[in-house]
Amino acid sequence: MELLIKDIITEDDKAELLTGLRAYNRQFIDASEWGDICVYLRDSQGTMRGGLIGQRKGDWLSIDYLWVCETVRGDGVGSALINRAEAVAREKGCLHALVDTISFQALPFYQKQGYQLVNTLENFPQAGMARHYLTKML
Repeated sequence: MELLIKDIITEDDKAELLTGLRAYNRQFIDASEWGDICVYLRDSQGTMRGGLIGQRKGDWLSIDYLWVCETVRGDGVGSALINRAEAVAREKGCLHALVDTISFQALPFYQKQGYQLVNTLENFPQAGMARHYLTKML
């Protein structure tokens, strides 16, 4: 056996690792109903102006990415993206939502959406910053 150190994650390596991890996890968790939830806003030219990418994991919606273009920030786009993703998640049986954000990003925004701060990891990803974890009952 040999330990290999790489600076780049290849798609093949990632796929092989995830295949093994998921096989192990299936012994304990039924992931058959898990899946992606994606909500995008595009302008009339087809350019993305905002989007949300999340995953359904059991009873939970996990919001992985949320981005709103600066030209439409403050227009309710972020709220609309979250509201639609939460509605789809509820339709598919989710009871809770989870999101994390770094201190310079969107903590007050998520709190306005009804998310409650449950944990903060100080000095992540670097000194003087924090990663905040928030949840919400759907």
